[in-house]
Amino acid sequence: MSIFPNPSPGSGSGSEPPPSTPPAPPPYAPPPGGQPPPTYYAAPPQSYAPPAPASGGSGWKFGILFVIVVLLMGGNVYLYLQLDKVKKDLTAANDTAQSRIDKLEESTSVNTRSNRKTVDELRDQLERARRQASLALGQAKDEALKKVDETRAALEAAQEQAKQQLSSDITRVRESADTKISAVGTEVTSVKGDVAATKSELEKTVADLKRATGELDGHSVLIATNQKELQALQALGERNYVQFTIQKSKNKQPQKVGDIGILLKGTDPKKNRYTIELTADDKTVEKKDRVVNEPLQFMTSKAKQPYEIVVNDIKKDTIVGYVSIPKVLNTRN
Repeated sequence: MSIFPNPSPGSGSGSEPPPSTPPAPPPYAPPPGGQPPPTYYAAPPQSYAPPAPASGGSGWKFGILFVIVVLLMGGNVYLYLQLDKVKKDLTAANDTAQSRIDKLEESTSVNTRSNRKTVDELRDQLERARRQASLALGQAKDEALKKVDETRAALEAAQEQAKQQLSSDITRVRESADTKISAVGTEVTSVKGDVAATKSELEKTVADLKRATGELDGHSVLIATNQKELQALQALGERNYVQFTIQKSKNKQPQKVGDIGILLKGTDPKKNRYTIELTADDKTVEKKDRVVNEPLQFMTSKAKQPYEIVVNDIKKDTIVGYVSIPKVLNTRN
């Protein structure tokens, strides 16, 4: 429903006079000698009465509309003021940014000029260094070639001198070697004679060695009765020999000879007899009333052949002799 009703003609208060009728136009006079003008019919005049005052039910609606209009106008004013402030702030920010950009461009321009100057200076320094290096390289090359020639000449001279010295040394060494060879030949002849004599004496000593029958294997074995014969047995190289001198111990502790232990129990020098205890493989066996130069054989787990003990000299509470040990012994795992 509109707040401004469309009044119909004739509606309204009777206190207001109706609008007056407009005056009629003057009569048209045709031009001389012309045709009469066409006839126009004017529309009947219409009059509009002003809007009637609102009744009591539509007054509050007009008030609300007025308040809304006022609020809209106030909002528009506020928005205009805010927009104006934003425009001013934006203008100030643009000015500040433009100022900073100008300063940055100026600083960049200064830095660019400074960097370009530095690059130009470095390029000039590099060019000077390249020229100096090229010049120094040429000088170094000449000096190196000169040094090479000097070194070659010195080397050739040294080689020639060394060759002469070597020839002289070879001559001296040859003469000395000939002299020494002659002397060595004489010594060799003498040694050969001595070896032949020693061999002959050794063969004679070996031939003089006494043989005795082993009590374990029943084969005859060579025994030595003195130091000379023992050396002859050692020279044969068939077995290893360990000499010993054992005295009767007061604490009854066996004496270590090779890998066995021997404890002297007693001696009888008049009858050339002795009694000992043998310790081997953690076993102790007494050998009683054994005579001088008797091969005393016993087996151990270390060898497949028997060990032999021979006593060459019997004194009071002392025996002197040797132990014969096989060359080949078992390897323990």
